[in-house]
Amino acid sequence: MTNMTALVARTGREQQRYEHGYRLVAGCIPYRYKEEVYTHNPEQTLEVLMVTSQRGKGRLFPKGGWETDETLEEAACREALEEAGVRGQLKMQAYLGSWEFKSKRQQGLSSPEGLCRAHMFALAVTEQLDSWPEQQSRRRQWFSAAEAIEHCCHEWMRRALIKFLANLASSSSSPSLALSSSEDSSNQVDEDQSA
Repeated sequence: MTNMTALVARTGREQQRYEHGYRLVAGCIPYRYKEEVYTHNPEQTLEVLMVTSQRGKGRLFPKGGWETDETLEEAACREALEEAGVRGQLKMQAYLGSWEFKSKRQQGLSSPEGLCRAHMFALAVTEQLDSWPEQQSRRRQWFSAAEAIEHCCHEWMRRALIKFLANLASSSSSPSLALSSSEDSSNQVDEDQSA
């Protein structure tokens, strides 16, 4: 773990991207493999990092507005740093897809219905910081994949996690990693209070 100095979370909506009434959001599923466990079963060693919402209700993955001065990938990495205090790499096939949801907190002129489209990535964590911009308003915790599915407070994020697990299973030929990968990961619109 490393200390971080003078990094501040971005705030405000001046640079937010919108498309066809949707606020564009970037996020990621930070993951790692436990080093202390020696097993040939990736399901037992995979952990994903979740954070509490700013209101402390439920667990979610880092995500936030995609701004005009950054790429989608940069926005996803920035959100992981700001909300969870981790840095990492977006490996090959890191893009998981997009999911749509409604946010009552994000209703405004650019998106009167609070519609959001979240683009999610898998982030291989390489560094976990001791301090980070939103540590006063969020708590982070590592979970096994099965625990994360249970704790995830938004259905669209659960579907993104299941897509990530299915991708891992297909690349490692370990069908048990997929858990419920047969669930539909289509772009249904979910309600989200935390956006």
